[in-house]
Amino acid sequence: MSTHRLFIQMSGAPGSGKSTMSRLLGRSISNTIIIDHDILRSGLIESGISFDQAAKSSYQLQWKLAQDFMEQGFHIIVDSTCNFQTILDQGTTLAKDHGYKFWYVECKVQDINILDQRLRSRSPMTSQRTGVYRPPAAAQVEDFTDEDCHALFEKWIHNPCIPMENVIVVDSTEDAESTRDHILSIISK
Repeated sequence: MSTHRLFIQMSGAPGSGKSTMSRLLGRSISNTIIIDHDILRSGLIESGISFDQAAKSSYQLQWKLAQDFMEQGFHIIVDSTCNFQTILDQGTTLAKDHGYKFWYVECKVQDINILDQRLRSRSPMTSQRTGVYRPPAAAQVEDFTDEDCHALFEKWIHNPCIPMENVIVVDSTEDAESTRDHILSIISK
C-alpha cells in the first residue's frame, strides 16, 4: 500500500455503486474512515431541516469531518456525488493541506436502465432517489418530467467533474471485488 495517507473522492451517478465500492475499499485499507454524504443529509432532513438546506449543510459537515479525521491520521473515503467543481476543489485542497494523496474514483454505469433498476431495488435513505425518474420524496419536487430526470442522469454519466490527475474510472457493472482489486492496484503504487 502507498506510504501516503489516502483521500479518496468517490464519484458517479446515483445507483452507480459508490457506496458499495466505498465499503469494499474501506474494509481493504486499514485505518480508513468512510464519510457517507447520504447519511449526513438524511440525518439532517430527519431532524427537520429542509431538503435544500440539508444538502448544503451536509457538505459542510462532510468537509469538517474529513478534516478532523485527517488530523487524527485516518485514510478518508468521501462517498458522495462529485457533480460540482467546488466539491472537487474542496477535496483536493483538504488533501493537499494535510499531506494526503488525493484519488478520484468514478463508478460508471452507462445504461440508465441499470441505474434505475438499482435505485428501485435498494432500501433508500430519506435523501435518496427511489428511481431515475423518482426524486427523493423529501425534495418535494412537483414540477419535473421524465425528460428532465433523464437529462440530469445523462449529465452525471457523461459530464462529471474530473480532476486533472489521479483519476480512476471503473465500470461498476463488473464484479465488485475485482473492481476493488483493480482500484487498490493503482492507488498502492
